[in-house]
Amino acid sequence: MGPEDLHTALQALPLISHPHLIAGMEHAEDAGVYRLTEDLAIVQTVDFFTPIVDDPYTFGQVAAVNALSDVYAMGGQPLTAMNIVCFPVKKMDIAILQQILLGGLSKMREAGVTLVGGHSVEDDELKYGLSVTGIVHPDKVLRNRGARAGDRLILTKPLGTGIASTAVKANMAGEALLAKSIRCMTTLNKTAAELMTATCGVHACTDITGFGFLGHACEMAAGGGVTLLLKRAAVPVIGANFSLDGTQALALLKDAGDFDWVAGRARINLALGGSWGGPLDDAILPQQFLIDYVRVYQQKPD
Repeated sequence: MGPEDLHTALQALPLISHPHLIAGMEHAEDAGVYRLTEDLAIVQTVDFFTPIVDDPYTFGQVAAVNALSDVYAMGGQPLTAMNIVCFPVKKMDIAILQQILLGGLSKMREAGVTLVGGHSVEDDELKYGLSVTGIVHPDKVLRNRGARAGDRLILTKPLGTGIASTAVKANMAGEALLAKSIRCMTTLNKTAAELMTATCGVHACTDITGFGFLGHACEMAAGGGVTLLLKRAAVPVIGANFSLDGTQALALLKDAGDFDWVAGRARINLALGGSWGGPLDDAILPQQFLIDYVRVYQQKPD
């Protein structure tokens, strides 16, 4: 669901306040945080989606890694998880579900997370994910709205997994690009999170998922009251040697579900009828496009 539709659905709900609530739903954080004691808080999140790869085991891994990342993004340590399963049992072999669950479990074990149960429903469309609980010190919670002037922006993974997957399905790219994308999607942010929490001076963090790099960048800029200066050449992108013409790139953006959100919130300086004749990051993330997008929330720096 896009941010506009989500905002419309949630705007009628009253904001929940509690003296122990550290992070709730009022600032679109990656997870909720609730203080239990002076030196202990729990981190809670839930995330599930439809398959974005064909192999069931790999899909389970991708979904688990994605759900666990929300806890890492808050500066927390995930401890337990519960499976969330929607499965068309009358249309698919149950062996497919077994492989999905095994894939998810492999990443939970790698993360040191204990699977404690789950919930399943019969559904016409396959979906899988996790509800994850973790812990964090109340004074060490990281939010998406703490960025300060002078901070450096660090990406723990390259961008472009969604575009890469869509390109392969549309026969616009080969399996090598998909393999790179899968390696990225199945890599835990555990090590990156450990380095982050051991480093002084980290003021904000977020998990780049559904709203894309630019959507989450806007949230961080608005929440911190700062301007983000993004240099295209410095942004790591999967498939940097993969070229598209304007029509192909526009088609991929629409298939990936990002184009309507982008077009509705920012001015786009792209010659859609022409050819970029360059790598994928030139097609999707030209510098002027990034600056204009962030300008939705902040003025362009002098």
